[in-house]
Amino acid sequence: MNQQIADSLAVALKQQIIGEDILSLLEKPKSLELGDVAFPCFTLAKVWKKSPQSIAAHIASQLNHDSIERVQAVGGYVNIFLDQQKVTQQVLRKILHDKQLYGTTPTKMGTVVLDFSSPNIAKPFSMGHLRSTVIGNALANIAEKNGYQAIRINHLGDWGTQFGKLIVAYQLWGDKEAISASPIEELLKIYVKFHEEAEQDPTLNEQARAAFKALEDGNEEAQALWQWFRDVSFVEFQTIYELLGIHFDAFIGEAFYNDKMPSVVTELKEKGLLVESEGAYVVEMEEMPPCLITKTDGATLYATRDLAAALYRQQHYQPQKMFYVVGNEQSLHFKQLFQVIEKMGYPWAKNLQHVSFGMMLKDGKKMSTRKGKVVLLADVLAEAIATAQRNMEQKNPSLPNKEQVAKQVGVGAVIFNDLKSHRLNDIEFSIEQMMNFEGETGPYVQYTYARICSILDKKKAPTQDMLFKSLGEQAWPIILLLEQFPKTVAMAFEQADPSQIAKYALQLARLFNKYYAQYKILAEDEQQASRLALCQSVAIVLKESLALLGIESPENM
Repeated sequence: MNQQIADSLAVALKQQIIGEDILSLLEKPKSLELGDVAFPCFTLAKVWKKSPQSIAAHIASQLNHDSIERVQAVGGYVNIFLDQQKVTQQVLRKILHDKQLYGTTPTKMGTVVLDFSSPNIAKPFSMGHLRSTVIGNALANIAEKNGYQAIRINHLGDWGTQFGKLIVAYQLWGDKEAISASPIEELLKIYVKFHEEAEQDPTLNEQARAAFKALEDGNEEAQALWQWFRDVSFVEFQTIYELLGIHFDAFIGEAFYNDKMPSVVTELKEKGLLVESEGAYVVEMEEMPPCLITKTDGATLYATRDLAAALYRQQHYQPQKMFYVVGNEQSLHFKQLFQVIEKMGYPWAKNLQHVSFGMMLKDGKKMSTRKGKVVLLADVLAEAIATAQRNMEQKNPSLPNKEQVAKQVGVGAVIFNDLKSHRLNDIEFSIEQMMNFEGETGPYVQYTYARICSILDKKKAPTQDMLFKSLGEQAWPIILLLEQFPKTVAMAFEQADPSQIAKYALQLARLFNKYYAQYKILAEDEQQASRLALCQSVAIVLKESLALLGIESPENM
């Protein structure tokens, strides 16, 4: 609709300003009394040396479109009132025709590679891992909705100095039987113990560095321990991913790139980018510290492996974009990484984006695996599902498939609680807040969808071929919001911000519930068909919004 208005404004302005520029200037008025769309004339006033008021008056006299009912020039704004009957007809027909494809870009836009979740092996899957996992999955879904093929890559943390620490810890304090019985829990204990002991005995860190170097050099004992740590971790991770409903196209960890790093170092050297610095090798950066490529003992670092990974992904997938969904604390690392790739002469460096996010806090502090201050995601999901089941036993004891619905609601609550906030914000971990089934929560949106399903069980919605009537003051904001869904989907991808979808779903649910409280949907009158079409359209968009976030929508709650 905004595009149509922008095109009409361009005609009224005799193409003196192009439609794309007009589109970026269009605003939503603060209240419906000021119209449905507003065009401010202040930018034009500076260029044309005329008052905004006179420009607005001129445009208002010239503007014409079938979907516009009337136009007002007020204080330098062109306030546009849409024809509610025609727009209602257009929006409802479109949604009922497209169904779950509404808002989908049919054009194949190419490939997007997403690096997300990427937990470290031999460590429990904690609440700290949740953010990258659900943000990355939502972005992959949103990318596909925008016409891209999404390649989901789990860049497992299966290499690095921490494995030297774990090998030393196992050799000193490991109990094979205990670890076999409860792998992740026991490995975490000895990892935490290593850091506690290392504070008193710094030589442990030297032993860990030596152990990792031995691992890199192919030491059989070190490699056997590493493979064991990796295998037991993978089993636990898969259980979590299945519960969250998340899949990956590739589990390619850091170790995969071991044989690909020497060629990267050689290329940097041949291009004159590698500089020796106190026995180590670095690439000099502009306006930031040098990027460390190899340490004094020749061991590689994150940057070396991420360079190899980026070159491999570009060669294999040739993506239009490459997203790294990793926390804020790694911002410097990715700035360095992208600049090194740019210095290497690769134009696709501009397609790389660090999708950063804030921390998951507990009592105002970052959760830390090495200090043992960790909340396990499996425990949180189990508690959320149990809470959902208790609520259902109280409110709807005869509900069929209670266990399945409790899982959908509990898991959905955890995911939505993360995604409703802008990703750059820190999130304070709170089971109580997460499981509050009123207000700005996933269960609230899910319940709204289930409520509509119960209505449509009694009376089916008509087809898109009908003539739908305007439904009045309370329904009009819903129609306008439904019309904005495709734009919201596009903006969520452009800004790599799933919270736009979550906030949209909340707003749509609130508007519908307000409407539902004032109107009898099933009343036998001439507007019943239009009301049912509105219900069906809201249900379609709510379900698709939740699906984009990675959340299921139960039809009964």
